[in-house]
Amino acid sequence: MSYPVYEEMQDSGVEWLKDTPRHWNVQRLKFSCQINPPKSEVVLLSSQLSVSFLPMEKVGTEGELELDTTRPLESVLQGFTYFRNGDVIVAKITPCFENGKGALCRNLVNNIGFGSTEFHVLRSQSGYWQKFIYYITRSHPFRSIGTALMQGSAGQKRVQDEFIQDFTIAWPPLAEQQRIAAFLDTKTAEIDELIALKEQQVALLQRKRMALISRAVTKGLDPHTPMRDSGIDWLGEVPEEWKSICLKYLAHIKYGLGQPPAQLDGGLPLLRATNIYRGNITTDDLMLVDPDEVPHTRDPILRTNDIIVVRSGVYTGDSAIISPEYDGAVAGYDMVVRVKKANARYVAYSLLSIPLLENQINVFRMRAAQPHLNAEELGNCILFIPSHKIQNEIVDYLDHETAHIDSLVATIQEQVAKLRTYRQALITAAVTGKIDVRSVDISDPVEE
Repeated sequence: MSYPVYEEMQDSGVEWLKDTPRHWNVQRLKFSCQINPPKSEVVLLSSQLSVSFLPMEKVGTEGELELDTTRPLESVLQGFTYFRNGDVIVAKITPCFENGKGALCRNLVNNIGFGSTEFHVLRSQSGYWQKFIYYITRSHPFRSIGTALMQGSAGQKRVQDEFIQDFTIAWPPLAEQQRIAAFLDTKTAEIDELIALKEQQVALLQRKRMALISRAVTKGLDPHTPMRDSGIDWLGEVPEEWKSICLKYLAHIKYGLGQPPAQLDGGLPLLRATNIYRGNITTDDLMLVDPDEVPHTRDPILRTNDIIVVRSGVYTGDSAIISPEYDGAVAGYDMVVRVKKANARYVAYSLLSIPLLENQINVFRMRAAQPHLNAEELGNCILFIPSHKIQNEIVDYLDHETAHIDSLVATIQEQVAKLRTYRQALITAAVTGKIDVRSVDISDPVEE
């Protein structure tokens, strides 16, 4: 959808900002906001006063806040960042800043919050609308320029106070700031609703994929094949000729490196839990490491048809088979299954089946507060193995069917990515004066 533009523009004097509406005032954030306000205004309050507590994981990438944790003021006054209702918080550390973690604070207990020291706090001054400031921090220039100016060592880079203070933007009159914020509230909510619908479609397709795999590796492809009782309550019947066997008798299971070696541009890919998702390997946050720093005594090098299995954390038990693209990559902290006595792809599909995940791996992974799985436990998982001929048939069938589902998922995820890009572009255009929303009917729906 196209929006009207301002008729009277002028050079802002800021290279990235270019022309802005003539009646907008260009100035730095420090003249519009109080940056990182002091705690002095709360030190005289009761030490037992309950306040909201927000560690980094309680702040989302689209302005969400989880306000389910409170603490007494005395326990957070030292060593945490202070903010109150109406303040805008922005993550300062990588990758949280790049990912968009931040929010406009509302509904804080007793109007007060404390949280991670990795937040910057922006408090609007008189004449400046807090929601407009929030949307400035959501804009592409704020995020991209801030990322470029981060300082610190790899993995510990931070946005400095000076960037926040000196970030220069054009400011419309207060009433216009409020109008722009209301416009963006409505339009971003519509876009978020579209994204949520598409993410539901993806979830349904992924459940269908898992169910398809589960049936194939526990019941086979032929509905007329003779069946027998598996002897396992949660599984029921399996094909008569299939054999139950522990994974350890089919494969060699070992651990990856553990501590990652030094990173190196153009080095070997290091596959970690963050790169594994339901049978697929993703390049999100893919680390590249120096091959000279890899201790080959532990044999961490992955080969085609190895299966990498997540060892701990929220995705414990998830797995993916190594494609030729990642032959020679390095296994990180997780486990590696090298199949010797079966079709490796059949075993990989079996490890993704719902019965195995929910009734075997999950039993092991939840035995402690922190989900965890070790090589002995993984090796004791029972698989049902048909003849090599049927293994190959099942693999061919699942390769074809899952490829179709994966293609549909990829298409929808591409649509989601475009919606997210459009969302940020709309925010950027509105807060930099590239579109004029004063006369726009906010009720007009966003088009897909």
